[in-house]
Amino acid sequence: MRKCVIIMNPASGKKKKINNLKNLYDILRKYGYETEIKVTKAKFDAIRIVKELDDDIDLVISAGGDGTLNEVVTGNTQRIKKLTLANLPMGTTNDVGNMYGLSRNINENLEKILQGKAKNIDICYINNTPFVYVACLGDYIDMAYNTPRELKKKYGKIAYIMYGLKQFRNKINCYDIKYKINNKTYEGKYSFIFITNSSRVAGVSDIYYDVKLDDNKFEIALADVKTKKDMLKMLVLINTIDVKDIPGITYYRTDNFEIEFLTGPKTSWCIDGEEYRTDTKKFSFKVEKNMKMLLPTEKINKLFQNKE
Repeated sequence: MRKCVIIMNPASGKKKKINNLKNLYDILRKYGYETEIKVTKAKFDAIRIVKELDDDIDLVISAGGDGTLNEVVTGNTQRIKKLTLANLPMGTTNDVGNMYGLSRNINENLEKILQGKAKNIDICYINNTPFVYVACLGDYIDMAYNTPRELKKKYGKIAYIMYGLKQFRNKINCYDIKYKINNKTYEGKYSFIFITNSSRVAGVSDIYYDVKLDDNKFEIALADVKTKKDMLKMLVLINTIDVKDIPGITYYRTDNFEIEFLTGPKTSWCIDGEEYRTDTKKFSFKVEKNMKMLLPTEKINKLFQNKE
């Protein structure tokens, strides 16, 4: 039989239990996999587990939120022999899982994955640290990683709104930045910066209508929002039109991006829902295609240039 390892984060998502782990073993056995479940106990455990796996593992399933998937991918990037991955969403928002066409039904999702295709996907990097779908910075972005875990377990997505409302009285900070893209240098003042390789961010689907996960490109959105009123207007528009068509947003699609903060930043970057701490004011972004992901077939035609 083929070998599968499930890396499970029991702290992910709203408080819940998988009624019967035997179901996972049974489903994987039906598809020819002998399975072992490894449970994470602390931050970065998933990175270590993936790095230490034997080369003969046929499939590694990340069972957790987007942050858990980030750790699994990060561990895989640090291996000489890369392993084939899959994402079984169990978090609060599950942006990546939703983009892949998965729901909250764990057993059904596992069936979809195992019936799917292994695709080479683009992995983005910020200063050589990998991220799967988003690196962003700006006010209120910290909701993703500062919302208390107890609230998320009890209330799910509503917990983010509860935390965000407490922060909403704060003023919106703008940053003077210098950035280089496609060998051209620009300067400007922006309040929000999003570097993404996804059609869904923060629970909002179809932010971009034409994202491809294998085009060796990522999307950049620089917003010059100055007031809360403008921010709310932008949030409404994000739900109705493509981000690159929203007034006040500077948009690029590229494979290279360098940015230097001339003022600030006063907050940390958020990558894949987790805080990225660093003291540097200079950041370089790149993209590499060095990872295979087993995906449901439902969204492959939409998300990939190469349909094979």
